[in-house]
Amino acid sequence: MIDTTPIPTALLDRLLRRVERPARYTNAEWNAVVRPWEAAKVHLVLAFADVYEVGMSNLGMSILYDIVNRQPGMLAERAYAPWPDMAAALQEAHLPLFSLESRRPLAAFDVVGFSLGYELNFTTMLKMLSLARLPLRSAERTDALPLVIAGGAACYNPEPIWAFCDLVVIGDGEEALVELLLLYSAYLEQGIRANAQNREGKTDFLARAARLEGVYVPEFYEPQYSEGGRFLGLRPVRAGVPSRVRSRTVMPLPSPPTKPVVPYVEVVHDRATIEVRRGCGQGCRFCQAGMVYRPVRERPPHEIIAAAKELLLNTGYDELGLLSLSTCDYRGIEKLIEQLQAELGEEIAISLPSLRLDSFSVQLAERVEKRRRPGLTFAPEAGTQRLRDVINKKVTEEQLYEVAELVFSRGWRRIKLYFMIGLPTETDEDVYGIVHLCRRVLAIGRRHHGNRASVSVSVATFIPKPHTPFQWVAYIAEADLQCRLDILRRGLRKAGLELSWHDPRMSYVEAVLARGDRRCAAILEQAYTMGAWLDPWDEHFRWQAWQEALHAAAFPVEDYVRSPWPLDAPLPWEFIDTGVHRSFLQREYARALEGQLTPDCFEQCSGCGVSQARAIRCWE
Repeated sequence: MIDTTPIPTALLDRLLRRVERPARYTNAEWNAVVRPWEAAKVHLVLAFADVYEVGMSNLGMSILYDIVNRQPGMLAERAYAPWPDMAAALQEAHLPLFSLESRRPLAAFDVVGFSLGYELNFTTMLKMLSLARLPLRSAERTDALPLVIAGGAACYNPEPIWAFCDLVVIGDGEEALVELLLLYSAYLEQGIRANAQNREGKTDFLARAARLEGVYVPEFYEPQYSEGGRFLGLRPVRAGVPSRVRSRTVMPLPSPPTKPVVPYVEVVHDRATIEVRRGCGQGCRFCQAGMVYRPVRERPPHEIIAAAKELLLNTGYDELGLLSLSTCDYRGIEKLIEQLQAELGEEIAISLPSLRLDSFSVQLAERVEKRRRPGLTFAPEAGTQRLRDVINKKVTEEQLYEVAELVFSRGWRRIKLYFMIGLPTETDEDVYGIVHLCRRVLAIGRRHHGNRASVSVSVATFIPKPHTPFQWVAYIAEADLQCRLDILRRGLRKAGLELSWHDPRMSYVEAVLARGDRRCAAILEQAYTMGAWLDPWDEHFRWQAWQEALHAAAFPVEDYVRSPWPLDAPLPWEFIDTGVHRSFLQREYARALEGQLTPDCFEQCSGCGVSQARAIRCWE
């Protein structure tokens, strides 16, 4: 029998005296939803596989929390990964991981739904399952235990986590999650959790769930390999399930949450946020989000303005973030900002999390950044025009200098620039191009502000992600990566230039998991067993654990990741239908090698297949 009793407040209080930032675990935040447990027919805990400060900044979690709690008979609560001190305290006190709202063990819920936005969150999901005293593998969880599901951006290749999830939601979750909970609620009324000995009821439910658009049930599929271990494909092993799982797309965007939970501690993005646009039409060839979240869907201005008023009234924030992959591409963004400022007043700051590298973006930033000027962030991505053409980043060197001139001349003293190394066709000359660009931008800043001007340079290693035109290319060789980092370290060793780079070991693990098939589940589990979790945090990343797990893998991981894949090779994630045709991705890859640009979707339809697949017009 599962214990649904809340953890006593006095007992938890004794634990919280021993840990850092106890407010991560106390609940009772403004706007948190606390309802009688018995009043709900189905209980969901939204489990974010990272710590509170990161999870509370995740708009997707807030959207799902709001939607589910507005459904009759449904209850959603929250759980986040504890910091290691709290995890140790729970284990020492023999207490399970619990939800914030009711402090009930995760095992008491009917559904545990993990949000996975990043491949390095996978081991933290396993840690949370372990702390919840739930078996890691779905095959070992009987009908009496909760249904464990997952969704999020990292699930566009769910194969590395196939063994740990009963099902995975692919794509937008707003509609799919409610449909799943309605279906599961009907099974709960039939006593699905009464039998602690088998999985018959759960398997029957999963067979029905697999027919819902966007739902993938891993146990109903089987991978095929050649005698040499080459992946050949994934085939259904149960009648009635689709051979390809179509990702879910919601149209139009559902109403934004206007009464989100307000944290008591500072979080990563500590402001009110409205998603103004989902998707991006720029077509950058390295960007998974820009491919899988097609078509672009924009929220009407009147809906944004009305929601903003209500949101600020319900939270007390004095800053409003307009969220999207490319906010400056929102049609009518200038007029929208003008209307928001008129309606909200000057005491409310408006932030634009993403800026295009053009003068229009700077003018918008100047309009909204009247009270503070901490600096502006832009992403040239590559150091030469040739390489920017390869990746379809429609930015010229002249535009960068023009923007730098505009930024520094109008009072900003700091610019942050994002680049990638290891991009397809990259040479040392392209990396020297980063050095040249950054030094030139700093010189422009020095002309306006002297030694007070600075340029922050952030460098990430390119990872070939699924469902992109670069999904076939190899991850960069270690020797080449270190050589290019050395070029940057030497070339940017100058006062006023600040260089930071993402840990290459983390990037390698991310590449393995992003491109992996089902054999990666064993790697993932072994790395976790040896201490890997909270992997996105530098101080907790356990490279030795990953090294040993990768070394023990049943296939040659190094060749798998660092070798290019033939264009006609079956891909582990290809059973997922995002609507973007394989032929389009291949065509874009060929255009990349030829240095040809593809126009933005606003300018010209590139024929990716989404409009046909979804039976819609992308732009109206």
